[in-house]
Formats: sequence, structure tokens, C-alpha cells
Amino acid sequence: MVASQVHLVRHGEVFNPERVLYGRLPGFKLSDLGQRMAEAAAADLVERARPVARVIASPLQRTQESAAPILAAFGLPIHLDDRLIEPANRFEGKRMRGPGGALRDPRNWPSLVNPSRPSWGEPFRSISNRMLAAIDDAFHSVDDGDVVLVSHQLPIWMVHRSLAGERLAHDPRHRRCDLSSITTLALQYNVPTEVGYVSPAAALLVPANDVGAV
Repeated sequence: MVASQVHLVRHGEVFNPERVLYGRLPGFKLSDLGQRMAEAAAADLVERARPVARVIASPLQRTQESAAPILAAFGLPIHLDDRLIEPANRFEGKRMRGPGGALRDPRNWPSLVNPSRPSWGEPFRSISNRMLAAIDDAFHSVDDGDVVLVSHQLPIWMVHRSLAGERLAHDPRHRRCDLSSITTLALQYNVPTEVGYVSPAAALLVPANDVGAV
């Protein structure tokens, strides 16, 4: 037996008043708004009566905090998987735009020469491969019910593009992966297939700060 569905949940808004690219840096927690977003994702799964049997999160603080309302709703312990983590990025800790932004500094330009790889961090193919491996393991980690994986925008978007047969290189401004969104997969002929996408925290996105991810 395998899981009925695997839900890829993105974390909520992060407290990031300096608007830096935080990547894998420690200490970046959810904002108060981000906690409300995480609660909205958990409420969505409850309202849909999804039989969540296991919750696995990236080891970063913001994903573990985003998993907390789901754990509470279903009475489950948390499991961590390094494969769900945000990709490494050479610009971590820096502001990207505006006065003094990293994009204006010629010393940083060599890291921008190949956006198709990308040259500033972990290759898109590597992100896709580790996420798909984690998803395969998640499907086979329970005998029944659903598994929730709490991860980050780019890893989730790499899964979407991989399963859709699209090029992994893309314009980051066009990612369909809102804060606390849920991308749902099911096995069809033993192949993971995207079967749904919802944005339970959509009403909270207007005031949100979605700066800081890769």
C-alpha cells in the first residue's frame, strides 16, 4: 500500500524586515502573519477531511513552524528530511535590489552569468532530483492516508515543472506557489502526478512580504 496523496505545502511569511535573501540561514522564523497562513493551510486539509498520516518538513525553522498547525490538527509527530530544504545560494544574507543591492555590485555579476543552471546556487536538476526522491519515499512511507511535505517555493516549483514536462529554467516572477499554498500529488500508473493546487492563505497575501526565498 502507498499514500493516497502527497501534499507539498510551502511555508508561511517569514519575519524579514531587512528584506534579505535568507536562503538556508538560521534564525528566520515565521512572522505573525506567516503563522496565520500556516494555520490556514492546516485548516484547509482538515476541511477537506484529508486523512493525513505523516508530516515531513525541511529542517529549517520556518518550515517546522509551518508544519506545527498541521501536526496539532492531526495529532502527529514531525519528521525531518534534508532533501526538502531550500537550495543553497551565494547571495544569502544580502539585499538583492535597491540601493546597495547585490545585483548592482559588479563583483557579483560572475554568479549571474548562467540563469539556466543557475550559476548562483544549486542546479535546478539537482533540486528536482532530490525532491522527487523525497516524494517517492513519502508515498511509500505509510500504508494508508496522506503525507504532507512542508518545503519551500523553488523546490516545490521544480517538482511542478518536472512533472509537467517543462524546462526547469524559468522566470521566478511567474512561479505559481503562494505562501502556505498546497500542491497535491497522486500516483497514476505508479507515476507522481499533480492533481490539485490551492492557496488557503490567499486573503492574507496582499500585505505579505514574499522576499527572501531563492
